[in-house]
Amino acid sequence: MKLKIFTTIFAALTVAASAQTKLVIKGSDTLGAKMVPQLSEAYKAAGNNVDFEIAAEGSSVCFTALLAGTADFGMSSRGIKSKEKDGFASKGQEAIAHVAGVDMIAVVVNESNGVKALTKDQVAGIFTGKYTDWSQVGGKAGKIKAYTRNTSSGTYKTFQKLGMNDVDYGQNTQKMAGNEQIAEAVAGDVNGIGYVGLAYAKRDGISPATVDGIAPTPSNQSSYPLSRNLYYYTLGEPLGEVKKFIEWSLTSPVAAEVINKVGFIAPKAPAPAEAK
Repeated sequence: MKLKIFTTIFAALTVAASAQTKLVIKGSDTLGAKMVPQLSEAYKAAGNNVDFEIAAEGSSVCFTALLAGTADFGMSSRGIKSKEKDGFASKGQEAIAHVAGVDMIAVVVNESNGVKALTKDQVAGIFTGKYTDWSQVGGKAGKIKAYTRNTSSGTYKTFQKLGMNDVDYGQNTQKMAGNEQIAEAVAGDVNGIGYVGLAYAKRDGISPATVDGIAPTPSNQSSYPLSRNLYYYTLGEPLGEVKKFIEWSLTSPVAAEVINKVGFIAPKAPAPAEAK
């Protein structure tokens, strides 16, 4: 009888020890399509028994999911809005930001397009609808077809702020679901132009344009006009496996290698404390 009880307890402990934690992460397509999935694989390869459910549906979803309690933490390619902060505050809660990396929004054109350099004013003019033909910005005559992210995207809002001085998008811009969709559309359209996160700018068929003479490369992150931070958001300070994963992704050399390899710029790890 004692042996049976011992066997049952041992089996229960074995199951508990092998039980897999599940982290649900929702939000930005920019983070969630490539970077976070690859980080999750590296995290598991490092011996962490964690399952990940990643939904890359747009930065706005980061905050609605956190508020609804349907995500363990969120991904956003923009900072939280005042209205979103108020939503958390009304429930006595706070969304805490953690810088997940640095991105540069690349303005991309079809590789056959002769226009490879634009001013910030020209970029704004194209996406607000002021300029409608490539001949107006130094190219061959042809109707400009501007591809943008959809309105739930943090990149849509950030580009409007950084690249368009908060002016509304032109009526003829075509909204796309994600970075890869924009890159594909521009690659297949000789008169196309769009914007994507840095990790999506090396696709065949497209070329990143310089903006005010500055190329979107990691060495130019402080001077490129369309640089931005990428964020994880947690409901209050992170705890448990969420804390462990976020700390790993922000400080681990392995995580930094993944982030840089994907095409973004890893956050700077905090300096080690001085020995006393």
